[in-house]
Amino acid sequence: MSAVETSSARNLPSLWRERVAWLLLAVYLALVVRYAWNPTPFAELLAAIGIASALAHCTLTYGWKNTLAFVAICLVVTFALENVGSLTGALFGRYHFEIGAQFPHVGVIPIIVGPLWFGMGYFAWTVAGTLLGGADRNLNRQLNILAQPVVAAFVMTQWDFVMDAPTSTISRAWIWLDGGADFGVPLMNYVGWLLTSWTFYQLFALYLISTGEVRPIRRNRGLRLAAILFYAFSGLTHLTPWLMGQSGEVADASGHIWRIQDLRETTVAVMLFTMFFTSMLAALRLARDEGS
Repeated sequence: MSAVETSSARNLPSLWRERVAWLLLAVYLALVVRYAWNPTPFAELLAAIGIASALAHCTLTYGWKNTLAFVAICLVVTFALENVGSLTGALFGRYHFEIGAQFPHVGVIPIIVGPLWFGMGYFAWTVAGTLLGGADRNLNRQLNILAQPVVAAFVMTQWDFVMDAPTSTISRAWIWLDGGADFGVPLMNYVGWLLTSWTFYQLFALYLISTGEVRPIRRNRGLRLAAILFYAFSGLTHLTPWLMGQSGEVADASGHIWRIQDLRETTVAVMLFTMFFTSMLAALRLARDEGS
C-alpha cells in the first residue's frame, strides 16, 4: 500500500465521523424549523440540545477553561439584570415569565433562562466574529476589543427581536404587563437585551485579553459554519406557523387586540431582513475568507 493510500485509509474514520455529525445537525435543524416555534416539552428538548451543542462547540473552539469563564460571565450578568428588570421594570419593561414555572428559580427568574442566553449568545458571538473577519480570534488588533462585543450584541438582539412578539403575545411564555407597540412588546425590551448582551460579551473579551488567550484553540471553518446554521435556523423556525396560516386574534396583557396572521407574517418579514440576512452575510464572508 502506498503512502497516499495509507493516509487515505487513516482519514476514513474521521471523514465518516464528520459526515455523521453533519447528518445529525441537518436532522436537528429540520426538527427546529418544524417544532421549535411552539413552546412544548419537545421544543424544550430541542432547546436543551441546542444549549449542549453551544457548550460543546465553545469547548472545541476555546477550551474548557475559557468556556467555563464564558458561561459564568453570561449567567452572572443575565440573571442579575433579568432579576433587576423583572422586579423593577427597568431595562426590559414590566414583565414576568410564565414558562419554566416547574423549574428552580434564580431569584424570580426560571433557571432555564440563563442557559438560553448562553446558548444563543455563544452562536451570536461566533456569527459576529465571522462578519468582522475573525475579530473574535484577534481581539488585540485595532478596535476588535470594542467592535466584537458591540456587533455580537446586535446579532444577539436580532434573535430576540424576531421571537419576542409571537412567543410573548401568542404563546405567552413571558408577558409584558403594559403591552407594547411591537405586538405587545415594548421598545425598551430590545434596548435592555442590547445592553445585557453587550455587557457579558465585553466582559468576556476583556477576560480573554487579560489572560493573553485572545485566539481560539481552533479556527475550523466547519465549526464556524455550524454556528451560523444554529443561529439562522432558530429564526427560520418562524416560517412554520406562518405557512400554517393561523387565524384569529390575540390580546396582549394591556388588552390590545392583534391579528395572529399579521403577527406571524411580520415576524417572518423581520426574520428575513435581520437574522437571515446576517446569517447569509456571515456565510458569504466565511466562504470568501480563507483565514476564518
